[in-house]
Amino acid sequence: MAILKAFKGIRPKKELVKSIACRPYDVLNEKEARAETKGDLNSFYHVIKPEIDFPDDFDHYAPEIYKKGKENFERMFREGVFFQDQKDCLYIYAQTMNGRKQYGIVGCASVDDYVNDIIKKHELTRPDKEEDRKKHVRISNLNYEPVFFAYPNVPALDVIVKKVASAAPEYDFVSDDGIGHTFWVIKDDAIIKSIIDEFAKIKYTYVADGHHRTAAAALVGKERRGENPNHTGKEEYNFFLAVHFPDNQLQIMDYNRVVKDLNGLSSADFMKKLSENFGVEEKGSTIYKPSALHEFGMFLDKKWYKLVAKPGTFNDKDPIGVLDVTILSERILSPILNIKDLRTDKRIDFVGGLRGLGELEKRVNSGDWKVAFALYPVTMKQLIDIADTGNIMPPKTTWFEPKLRSGLVLHSLE
Repeated sequence: MAILKAFKGIRPKKELVKSIACRPYDVLNEKEARAETKGDLNSFYHVIKPEIDFPDDFDHYAPEIYKKGKENFERMFREGVFFQDQKDCLYIYAQTMNGRKQYGIVGCASVDDYVNDIIKKHELTRPDKEEDRKKHVRISNLNYEPVFFAYPNVPALDVIVKKVASAAPEYDFVSDDGIGHTFWVIKDDAIIKSIIDEFAKIKYTYVADGHHRTAAAALVGKERRGENPNHTGKEEYNFFLAVHFPDNQLQIMDYNRVVKDLNGLSSADFMKKLSENFGVEEKGSTIYKPSALHEFGMFLDKKWYKLVAKPGTFNDKDPIGVLDVTILSERILSPILNIKDLRTDKRIDFVGGLRGLGELEKRVNSGDWKVAFALYPVTMKQLIDIADTGNIMPPKTTWFEPKLRSGLVLHSLE
């Protein structure tokens, strides 16, 4: 059953929280992060993306990068920008997007739950990205950013969260992208115990977003165990920072693809091969957004097309075979475009749904990419079914919005 632990959170001063909080490290590039800091030395990008403090061509994985992130945070803590709660707390983090709210319970998940598969995963991780996040944790001795977990909705927890959220929040602001962020601190031991007790009844929790951060935090915890001859299991390194949302409040957006070239084919030959497994309908210059499973939008040569997978090209009884990302890979990317490994092939890139399908047009029209594919989003039920059956989704299948803000609360491994 799931373990949830209260902890002494490290948090920003209330009057500085809006300028400090930022999007996760992996949803924007270095140039975008530089622009978002707007010269503010207290932006949390200086901690989670410290490469912005170096020249453009500096190696992002150099030891100096990780050291700089640690130095930047220590400077902020020393100057009183951040402080640490004096007792173990839990926290509630609500996000509001387009009038829809989701309430997450912020606490520490357990390394043991990760190892014992109580925390279910649905994606493989890339070793290089995993090692990058591990270095941040090792050097800082902190979980800088929370991971994004889901749990099967528990009505009793909804009642507790609603009661907590009826009080005045600690933080309440709207970020520049229009997302509302509201944060409550739970110091009452009885409420904390009731939440932890309810979590102990939950069979599994699920990594929604942040597989690399989850793996990094858990594996560093395992390393610390091996390094400590007096290990008891109660040390803070046995736990890592997570925000847990009920599954019925979450929304998964589409996660789309752009491809560099047509693998030596002309557009006409490519379209001919497509028609073997898909119904193809030209839509002209109007963006086509898929409206159902097994439908795709495609942008090629300044035109949009509707693709519909033909019967026999998918398996609705297989939790992986039913996914549109599987159909795309098995019927287009691999056999026609020779893209075999989505995790390593440099000829493909992925575009989160919040950027809109106009971003696909923009990339293809730039000349840097040849063709784009728009996909219908997967559901939370599909995600949970895949995780529960021990299957792994193809890379870059789910895009959750809104993203958690980094810098609202940190967890120390000491």
